[in-house]
Amino acid sequence: MIRVGDDYDVVIGNGVLDQVVQHVPDGAQRILIVHAPVLAEAAGSVAAAASAAGLTPYVEELPDAEAAKTADVAVRLWSVLAQAGFTRTDAVIAIGGGATTDLGGFVAATWLRGVPVVQVPTTVLGMVDAAVGGKTGINIPEGKNLVGSFHPPAAVVCDLDLLRTLPHTDLVAGMAEVIKCGFIADPRILELAADADAATDVAASVLPELISRAVQVKADVVSADLREAGLREILNYGHTFAHAVEQVSGFRWRHGDAVAVGMVYVAELSRRAGLIDEELVAQHRLALQAVGLPTAYPVDGDVDERWTALRAAMGRDKKTRGSTLRFVALTGIAQPTRLTGPDERLLRAAYDAVRE
Repeated sequence: MIRVGDDYDVVIGNGVLDQVVQHVPDGAQRILIVHAPVLAEAAGSVAAAASAAGLTPYVEELPDAEAAKTADVAVRLWSVLAQAGFTRTDAVIAIGGGATTDLGGFVAATWLRGVPVVQVPTTVLGMVDAAVGGKTGINIPEGKNLVGSFHPPAAVVCDLDLLRTLPHTDLVAGMAEVIKCGFIADPRILELAADADAATDVAASVLPELISRAVQVKADVVSADLREAGLREILNYGHTFAHAVEQVSGFRWRHGDAVAVGMVYVAELSRRAGLIDEELVAQHRLALQAVGLPTAYPVDGDVDERWTALRAAMGRDKKTRGSTLRFVALTGIAQPTRLTGPDERLLRAAYDAVRE
């Protein structure tokens, strides 16, 4: 169990799904359980446990992946809460990947200005990133996570058994956020992830350690900076370019794949800005390729037009101030810094270095 500041616990283990209802705060009478489409059985188990505990469960299936993170879906769930008479002492439980926990947390944050939420991430990405930290949000056509709220959960329950049904491609994509934690804070992660077969094997002991270490990195950072006033921005390493890639693709790119390419992009940018050497750039590519993540950005069409679209999307990044782009960068492994207002020629050169 990992404690996030004085706020909540992250429970990591096998067979802990039956503990979820125990983390619903006292006083709740009604529970809204939202779940990804493939997790109806898990949602049913939690609903049965809620009923046994004297709670009234309401179960709602969400659209798959990023399709869940829309204003229309949020409105539908608000209507469910209204019609069921949910009060401030009632709660939400979100079971699924990062999109599900983002949406579930956002609905909880905005209903009656905030009701408790218990996050149950079921993907590597959700466990190490989306569900921990209290950041919630939805997407709009102009960008990802532009509408959202900080809303710390009552608890996060990570049942590693649920990873056994995860497609291997999704498991690999989630490793991007794990490796990110290695570069920004915990070099041991990079050493463990070098054994790619073990790192992506749900039955091996390496993956649980990687998840625990990545959660600990995020917990430490979040505890020191709940609302992203400064330090917490380091968790966005690689995300400026990644979010642009996702937006320009219409969110067809997996988040983890985009983050992997985004880390290579900012490494190439940092080298050109004189912050790191070529060896560290190469280490990014090796670490990501070892577990099967992409390190290049394919461009099918006009190269210049694609760059124009990506550059415009980066200008809407949450770290941007006015017209000045701000990147999380490194001066070395576990030595994060900020790169503010890099020259446009360097931005384009880094794009040319990662495109194919």
